[in-house]
Amino acid sequence: MQSTNTFGKLYLIPTTMGDCDPMDVLPQTIKRSIELIDHYIVENDKTARKSIKLVVPEKKQSELKLFVLNKHTETKEHLDFIKPLLAGENMGLMSEAGCPGVADPGAVIVKLAHDRGIQVIPLVGPSSILLAMMASGMNGQSFTFHGYLPIEKDEKKASFKTLERVSFEKNQSQIFIETPYRNNKLLEDLIQVLHPETLLCIATDITLPTEYIRTKKIAAWKKESIDLHKRPTIFIIHKM
Repeated sequence: MQSTNTFGKLYLIPTTMGDCDPMDVLPQTIKRSIELIDHYIVENDKTARKSIKLVVPEKKQSELKLFVLNKHTETKEHLDFIKPLLAGENMGLMSEAGCPGVADPGAVIVKLAHDRGIQVIPLVGPSSILLAMMASGMNGQSFTFHGYLPIEKDEKKASFKTLERVSFEKNQSQIFIETPYRNNKLLEDLIQVLHPETLLCIATDITLPTEYIRTKKIAAWKKESIDLHKRPTIFIIHKM
């Protein structure tokens, strides 16, 4: 897929957020783009190839040229990754799940593209953050995504109270995530620390057959039993 400009274009290509039919959650623009692009910057080689194959089964894997970008990638490698763009080839940037560049290491490549005057084209696809916010019933006019909260116990619990206070003072929904295998412990801590009247939305396995999205007061969550272990989950709190 060749650009008419000197540089290629960087396409931000969303992926599914788990095992499901990609055409249930991805628009045709994703399929058309993958059909024409051979160079990709991805978070994981194996899962990226699987995603590409699911969307475009006839795509020859031998033609794919993948550059792996993750927490182990050195900064000096970034410029090497975009050499195809600088040579006029279009490239795709893919996250491990959902939208690239959002809670995702691909943001550094997007910034580098802007720095070099390369056109960035975001494609429509599933964002767990926005889908959870849409379904939460909380304030969609004002919200903040915090990513991962502190791991250390006292710092984490202090961050809960800070987010709860900010939510109340600004009437602002507070969104955050946790490493999936620590989800149950995070929920346990939230229930212990937050005010009984504070709203908590739990949105897990979004877009998958096992999707679960509920918003309740902390007092109500204390009476519930839900297993979030190793399930991708978005947490949102709002104190009215």
